[in-house]
Amino acid sequence: MKPMDTNDRTDANILTAAFAPYVYPDGVALGDAVLQLDTSKPLGVGFHVYRMPPGMTTRPHRHSGVEQFLVLEGTLIDSDGHVFCKGDMACYRDGTEHSSYSPDGCLLAVHITDTEVSL
Repeated sequence: MKPMDTNDRTDANILTAAFAPYVYPDGVALGDAVLQLDTSKPLGVGFHVYRMPPGMTTRPHRHSGVEQFLVLEGTLIDSDGHVFCKGDMACYRDGTEHSSYSPDGCLLAVHITDTEVSL
C-alpha cells in the first residue's frame, strides 16, 4: 500500500466544525445548516450532517432521488405525524413529498442522491 497523500482526505468534527447556512434557491435561509466535506456536489447533496434549530419547519419539498438519514440528536416530526428520535433511521424514495418539523432542534447524518425541489 502506498502512503496516503494528506490532500486526499478532508475531515471535521461535527461538534466543533462550522456549518454552512442552507440557503434555498430563492435566497431564503430558515436557520438550518449543513456540514458537508465533499464540495464537488451542491450543498445538501451527497453525504452531510444537517442541523435544524428548535421550532423550525422545512419547506414542503419533493425528492429528486433517494434520501436516507440517521437522527443523531433531537426529534424530527414528519408532515404525516411520524416522529423520529435519536437513533432512528429513514429512507425516502425518489419522488417523495413532505416537510419536517423539529420542536427541540435536531442533528441528522444524511445522504441525498440529488437536489430537492420546493413545492
